[in-house]
Amino acid sequence: MPTQSDMTTQLHTGVLDSLQHQVAVFARRAEQTRLGGVGQARNSMDRAAYLLLNRLDQEGPMGVKALACGMGIDSSTVTRQVAPLVDSGMVKRTSHPEDGRAVVLQLSPRGKARLEEVRSSRRELMAQVTEGWTAEERDVFCELLTRFNGSLSVAHNTLVQDPNGALPQTAPDAVPQTAPTS
Repeated sequence: MPTQSDMTTQLHTGVLDSLQHQVAVFARRAEQTRLGGVGQARNSMDRAAYLLLNRLDQEGPMGVKALACGMGIDSSTVTRQVAPLVDSGMVKRTSHPEDGRAVVLQLSPRGKARLEEVRSSRRELMAQVTEGWTAEERDVFCELLTRFNGSLSVAHNTLVQDPNGALPQTAPDAVPQTAPTS
């Protein structure tokens, strides 16, 4: 079986160099704009809050552990990030119906409204940025970016488990084809 190094040399080095450079540029541009949208809602919600609210909106109420697992972060990070969302009334913290000791997090109506305001602003930014693109180009880009994010998630999880291990090769259908929420 070929090693990771063998597989890298088999690929076109120039394409890999260009890809890593473009990803670095994208990361810088995304951080500069925070992909925060346009208008009054521009940059009005940090990435962590947006991702947490989005996950709760898409998947419904859940415990801290489930939320952390779904987002690929630890429970203490979720607890720290969700605290200001609870304080601001965007997330409700309730007791689990079957285990009163467990906490369930739920998007509040205020959080839902705020999330939609930010989504709308970010949607407008994406429309402006891709204004000259065809619908097919947008679809292909979204599909490939979703696949890329899925592969990065697999790579991250693999390297966390074994920092010296080789990354598994994933088939195109092994990566989620829906828009990531974390």
